[in-house]
Amino acid sequence: MKPATRLERAQTLTASASARAHLQKAQRLNTALLATIAFFLATVQQRVEMLNLDLELEAAVLEQLTPAIDLELVATRCLGAEERKRLMALSAQRLEPLCASDHPLQALEATQRTEIGQVASDCADLFQRSSSAVVGRNGQFSLFHHGCFRLGSRKLAALPAVHNVYICRPDHTTAAERFFGRAPPALFEQLLERVPLPPRPRRRRARTAKVPYLTPIAA
Repeated sequence: MKPATRLERAQTLTASASARAHLQKAQRLNTALLATIAFFLATVQQRVEMLNLDLELEAAVLEQLTPAIDLELVATRCLGAEERKRLMALSAQRLEPLCASDHPLQALEATQRTEIGQVASDCADLFQRSSSAVVGRNGQFSLFHHGCFRLGSRKLAALPAVHNVYICRPDHTTAAERFFGRAPPALFEQLLERVPLPPRPRRRRARTAKVPYLTPIAA
């Protein structure tokens, strides 16, 4: 008898139909997800191999430098200060050995180190950009579904005002104007008088000067 897979065991233990549907969807996406990751890793490997480094330096770029830059990119997109600091600390922890004076990367010319840093940065950014479009598309669909799924009480209260005071017929008259015999006050001006002004936008964090990733640490 063929042993049950993890998915089959999970479906056996799960009574909810929606949970089973999610498990089946995850199984269908596994192949595509693995293919995407394999393609990304192969692309990164190819770009790093074009630098013509020896095996030790190539491993350092693949296993330390590129992940460190990726952590930094993720940190810049974090909204929480605590999580951002944690990721930046992890990135700095991975970069620190590469910037030590006794590391083989520091024996290279400055121009070559800059090129290596740029290639590693491009590789890390490749994964960030490949996933951002999917996240944005899913978010757009989620908002669209949320807006069409159910009308909230605030929207229900606002729709009559939009219908009566804002929407015009071809003769440029509104329902309120036809009912009362005179044009109502402009809706936008009424909103300006009644709706409080939004708060000032959050001040942007000051950006520090960008230092090349493989800059040697001063002794």
